[in-house]
Amino acid sequence: MIDDTVRLRPVREDDLPMLEQFLLDPEAAGTFSWFGWTDPGRMRRRWAENGMLSVDGGQLMVASGTEPLGFVAWRRIVTVAQSSYWNIGIQLLPRAQGRGVGTEAQRLLARYLFAHTPAVRIEAHTDVENIAEQRALEKAGFTREGVLRSVVFRDGRWRDSLSYSVLRDDAP
Repeated sequence: MIDDTVRLRPVREDDLPMLEQFLLDPEAAGTFSWFGWTDPGRMRRRWAENGMLSVDGGQLMVASGTEPLGFVAWRRIVTVAQSSYWNIGIQLLPRAQGRGVGTEAQRLLARYLFAHTPAVRIEAHTDVENIAEQRALEKAGFTREGVLRSVVFRDGRWRDSLSYSVLRDDAP
């Protein structure tokens, strides 16, 4: 049961079947995150290699109580040799969507990354048609920056995305 407490935690081995579900089940992945079947073994390999946490990115589970609801992820984007920022993403099970879980999870991830890394910028991209995610990012403190034209190939065609960011000085 989903309660009002959303938290992030490291991925455990018993979370892997749920994570693999996002790669194998179009309904679990959802309209905006289904890109076709891919190698489900990659989750187990990444978990075995580093627990899905590295200096260049990571993945944490989104949970309510003891129930895993999805995950948040981040990866380093290098702009020049000494400069980088984080790009984040989220994937929730359908039963967790539309309840504010995504907003809180992304807020918690931004807070975590600003507290534990020197990054000054965190960005997220979402499909121009994904109104729910646009609202979630804005409620989490992200600012819409603009349209990225034809950057994602999904369902047989190239699609536009919206770019959002939050800066260290913006964070509450």
